[in-house]
Amino acid sequence: MKTLFWFKQDLRLSDNQGLYEAAKIGSVLPIYILDPNHFSLGAASRVWLHHSLKSLSQSLDGKLAVFQGAPLEVIRQLVKKYQIQAVYWNRGYEPWQISQEKEIKIQLDKEVKVQEWSSFLLWEPWKILKADETPYKVFSPYYKRGCLFADPPRDPLGSPSKLDLIPVKHHGLDYLDLLPKVRWDENVLQHWNIGEKSAWKKFQTFLAEGLLYYKTGRDFPAQNAVSRLSPHLHFGEISPHQIWSVVNSQKQDHNTSSFLSELGWREFSYYLLYHFPTLPTQNFQSKFDYFPWKWESPYLQHWCSGKTGFPIVDAGMRELWQTGYMHNRVRMIVASFLVKNLLIHWQIGLNWFENHLLDADLASNSASWQWVAGSGADAAPYFRIFNPITQGEKFDPHGEYTRRYVPELKKLPDKYLFCPWDAPKSILEKAGVKLGRTYPEPIIDLKQSREEALQAFDQMKD
Repeated sequence: MKTLFWFKQDLRLSDNQGLYEAAKIGSVLPIYILDPNHFSLGAASRVWLHHSLKSLSQSLDGKLAVFQGAPLEVIRQLVKKYQIQAVYWNRGYEPWQISQEKEIKIQLDKEVKVQEWSSFLLWEPWKILKADETPYKVFSPYYKRGCLFADPPRDPLGSPSKLDLIPVKHHGLDYLDLLPKVRWDENVLQHWNIGEKSAWKKFQTFLAEGLLYYKTGRDFPAQNAVSRLSPHLHFGEISPHQIWSVVNSQKQDHNTSSFLSELGWREFSYYLLYHFPTLPTQNFQSKFDYFPWKWESPYLQHWCSGKTGFPIVDAGMRELWQTGYMHNRVRMIVASFLVKNLLIHWQIGLNWFENHLLDADLASNSASWQWVAGSGADAAPYFRIFNPITQGEKFDPHGEYTRRYVPELKKLPDKYLFCPWDAPKSILEKAGVKLGRTYPEPIIDLKQSREEALQAFDQMKD
């Protein structure tokens, strides 16, 4: 039997349920389709996708066929030309993917066997519901009462024992035109290795070096305590089932449970997106429709470029520029600064992250920005406004992270690193810091901006 397997966000051979099942029943035609009409990729994501597809193609002995166009048309042509009898894929969960896959299945069911499989989430969103059959809106009960009391995630599968691949003519990976014309990506990619083998290597390193300290270490950006698996997970170079299974097999303690709950947050983000598909574009809590967020601000460019005058904020934004990634604790700090201190709409931040993060993920990005903004499900209270000075002092106490990305302050003593404007003139001179010249003056008054945010919140409630 000839089966066309459509790779999507599952760019791996191991624990790829759709591919595994296709290989069991005969020869396989492996394809990837870039659909420009529905799939809006940020610049950083396009770079990762290029290299991930390149790695996958090498694993398939160069027989991955890539196409650009409407998937239904591409698949139909291949079915006819190569006498395909079945079409398999692993389902997606973004709103456009759900509607697209439904339509393709309806159309192709008349011609060939069509089957979709589960490979991207641990629990299907429609299976985790409250007792009254409505979806959860708060993470803790969703995860603790819903997921942990549901059927456990399936055991991961190995790679297909045999892959009889059907070679086809196609334009090649460069036809997708995923890489930028100005090669900024070359500097960013010095920090990463992309592909299934690299994902597993990174996971093994995390198990040996990071998991033991994860619970507390995950909040300190200078420590090597986080997995940095998010881009590999997003593109499916490693599966959540593989990660869950291995971590579950470790000695269980507060570190393993904390890490597994972060996988749970990823699940919850997709759960929200599935049940509430307007999550990326509308306030989850409609009362925030009346909040006076700004869509334009003279301060926005300062935030984007890491020149706000607040060192921990600037370090995070520069980490993003230089590496295509930002530590999660710092993501919360820079997001709070944008939506609460600058009163700029969370969608502006969401769009910036979408374009610049290598791990840009519609569900996680939307749920997390709304969480910080206070408008989302299970959101942080609006009055929880991160103070970038105290956050820096608490979570980067020796300034290793901040000095790495804001080197113009590297000679400043720890006492003044996160508030250089408070340093005596003699200390600034000794450190070679000239505020307003070598490093920006603060673009806002923190106390005043906090009061304005709280005042806007109070007015919204009236």
